[in-house]
Amino acid sequence: MDTQQVSAPPRAPSAGVVHINIRLTDGYTIVSNRLSQHRGLSLLAIGLGTHIQSLPDGWRVGIKALAAVFPESEARIAAALRELEQHGFLRRTRERVGGGKLATRTESYNHPEAAARGRMRECAAAQVPEAVPAPEVPPAVATEAMTAAEPVRVPGREPVLLSEPEPVRVHVPEPEPVRVRVPEPEPVRVRVPEPEPVRAPEPLRASVPDPVPAPVPGPRLVPTPAAPRKPRLPLPAPQQPTEALYAAAADLLAGLPRAAPLFLLSEEDARGLVPGVAAWLERGARPDAVRAAITDDPPVPLRHPAKLLRHRLAALLPPPPPAAVPVVPLQNCDDCDRAFRSSVPGCCQECRDARAYADEPCLIGA
Repeated sequence: MDTQQVSAPPRAPSAGVVHINIRLTDGYTIVSNRLSQHRGLSLLAIGLGTHIQSLPDGWRVGIKALAAVFPESEARIAAALRELEQHGFLRRTRERVGGGKLATRTESYNHPEAAARGRMRECAAAQVPEAVPAPEVPPAVATEAMTAAEPVRVPGREPVLLSEPEPVRVHVPEPEPVRVRVPEPEPVRVRVPEPEPVRAPEPLRASVPDPVPAPVPGPRLVPTPAAPRKPRLPLPAPQQPTEALYAAAADLLAGLPRAAPLFLLSEEDARGLVPGVAAWLERGARPDAVRAAITDDPPVPLRHPAKLLRHRLAALLPPPPPAAVPVVPLQNCDDCDRAFRSSVPGCCQECRDARAYADEPCLIGA
């Protein structure tokens, strides 16, 4: 009997990144997720910090040196370095070198919190001075000053030997011990979080369901069967039907399933809707506008497409176009041969006035 497989290979995720990792033996750098997944740093700062951690010791990471390698400007690189320094991944100090010059020392940290704790411990140890031993004072020694008697020689006489004076004893007081006051180190206060009080579990109570209030009847939106119904609008028809108008309407109804598959009509339904579509076309509506108006946003589910088309053809019928203004044709005057507008040929208004004035009798005598 075969052994049952209790594990299966993991499935690849349906969305998101998929890692294709190859084991590296050289040319790689271990970077902490504290830097690569830091939410407070920009992507430029994260990439620059990763690049700095991959460089060997002694490599120049100044602003100008980085700008000469990467396409970013010096301003963007300086801003990224300030971000890394603000979050503890970088530390820059100025030190004196030989010749009275200053040099920048850059320290890169892959674990800023641990490095900060180490610096705090070093500062605390440096602040506590060592005990200074009191200087040893030798015991008091009596110093005796003795002056040897020497013979005093006077010219012409024998030397006279003076008596030896008594030794002079000088009392040297004992020096007081020097007391050096050593400051006591301040105790380091560590804040211990207070334990949260443990709440005793409440005894289980028999849950009694709250009484459900009776639903308030709302307004009835559906008319009752006995309510009077609104009369159905009649299907429109063209005022001047032609064979070309009815043929265009029939072609439009036959092509509805290509644009809207739900509106598949029978031959009898299409024949009954032809006058309504012809009325729309007679009023100047384009075929694509008619198709969009009668098939747009159908109800779900659509049970009677022919009834819906009949209702929309009657309810959404566009108004008739405005009546065309009659245009009066141009005529040429019989006398002056100038153009004028008139429904009948003849003379213009000026020539008619001149003829009427010429036919009148002359009222002034010669």
